[in-house]
Amino acid sequence: MAGELPNYYFRVRENGAAVFRVDTENRQRRIEMDQIAIINMRNGEIKPHGERRLSEDDLARIHGWMEERASILANRDIDDIHRAVDYLNLTTQWVQSKANPDQLDMVTDALLLAMHDLRSTLVRKKADQLMKG
Repeated sequence: MAGELPNYYFRVRENGAAVFRVDTENRQRRIEMDQIAIINMRNGEIKPHGERRLSEDDLARIHGWMEERASILANRDIDDIHRAVDYLNLTTQWVQSKANPDQLDMVTDALLLAMHDLRSTLVRKKADQLMKG
């Protein structure tokens, strides 16, 4: 392998990660990964694995990863919203130029309800902002 391996490995899970300490300093020169904790990103909880006690370095690395991961997820959310705006524009173009009546019948009600729900929520949130500000 090129380069040096990191001391920690974070296996991303549905709502966080499993944290492993990476060890290459053993007799067989094998990569060993020893699970040391589970992270829950939703509530910020860090649970040591088994009877482990996490060191200050372990906790510092885990908190650093959690901050970086939160930033990545926030950026991903905003990117998804920008992509949704593009999809709405592409859908409008499709409806206007390519859709046949049968295709429109299949999607019109679902699109209208989803757009109504989105519009209502956006208007309510915008009104709340204006009332506060």
